[in-house]
Amino acid sequence: MKVLMVLTSHDTLGDTGKKTGFWLEEFAAPWYAFTDAGAEVVLASPAGGQPPLDPKSDQPEFQTELTKRFKSDAAAQQALANTVKLDTVQHDTFDTVFYPGGHGPLWDLAESATSIALIESFDRAGKPIGFVCHAPGVLRHVKAADGEPLVKGRNVTGFTNGEEAGVELTHVVPFLVEDEFKRLGAHYHKGADWSVFVQEDGNLVTGQNPASSEAAAKALLAKLHA
Repeated sequence: MKVLMVLTSHDTLGDTGKKTGFWLEEFAAPWYAFTDAGAEVVLASPAGGQPPLDPKSDQPEFQTELTKRFKSDAAAQQALANTVKLDTVQHDTFDTVFYPGGHGPLWDLAESATSIALIESFDRAGKPIGFVCHAPGVLRHVKAADGEPLVKGRNVTGFTNGEEAGVELTHVVPFLVEDEFKRLGAHYHKGADWSVFVQEDGNLVTGQNPASSEAAAKALLAKLHA
């Protein structure tokens, strides 16, 4: 079982002067869900190398048992520091792909022709694809085989407008995941803000927020074992 995880290379939080990137829990929880299940995991990002960590996700109040495990795991840290370039990977060597969130993907991966083509290739091959928190936003330009938006008419979730308001970035992000999905004709669903909430629709798995990272990864694994 071979899993591709795709992380952002974008580290600038709009015009705020602050940094962003990937969210630590959204990497750590899926990483251990996959590796503990015996999967070989390859990490990729647009620029390759060490992807930027959202500094806020490293604050004490956002730590979990799995982020703490990561911080004492030299092998996992080494893997993260050496992501391969996204344009060097192909779907045919992997069983599934998973995108962790953080705000970074809204800027780079959502607009990346390489990422869009990669997701479409996984979808055409009938392989499960998973996204959590802001990462579902990378689907905004992804098309189904019929040329329609991949998410049109499908059950999805992602970071809610309420959650974005809660972190006071509604007017900073390039788009709101909830609004974008509704615009594209998706059946957008959400749980209570910050609660664990996952949607599955065929080969597509989406998780709402950081707390949903492990559940989304395990739902993806279950599709591989179905």
